Amino acid sequence: MDAPISIGFGATNSQPSTVAYMLDLLDPQPGDRVLDVGSGSGWTTALLAELVGPEGSVTGVEIVGGLVEMGRANLAERWPWARIIPALQDRLGLPDSGPYERILVSADGGRVPQELEAQLADGGRMVLPAGQEMMVVDLSGGVPVRRPAAGLFSFVPLR
Repeated sequence: MDAPISIGFGATNSQPSTVAYMLDLLDPQPGDRVLDVGSGSGWTTALLAELVGPEGSVTGVEIVGGLVEMGRANLAERWPWARIIPALQDRLGLPDSGPYERILVSADGGRVPQELEAQLADGGRMVLPAGQEMMVVDLSGGVPVRRPAAGLFSFVPLR
């Protein structure tokens, strides 16, 4: 089924075609350090873990405690190089743990947050919805370059 799927706690997993599109834009590589903002059930965290392999690492952050536990249970034992932790209440992402080669954001904050751009490694890439538009942000020479990707998308709000 290519539709959003309810996962409880008022949240959904994005429809598979949207996730595939975002992962294609993100282009994670083996060995990358990845931040997964809004990890929900851990589905995208697991997909990212498969793509970066055991030489990489994936950290999911989630604001809903019940989803943190669900995501951890879904990742248990199969992807030891991936983890999900509670999101910080006062900051986006994990600024003290970066930089990251890739950042995936699965919620719409209406804009491209500079707080997350600052967590990208030079040469890194972030993919996120911003005001229903899919955006790709590449960091080159310390300068974020933003470009819209094709299509309009509906996501839960970024909190």
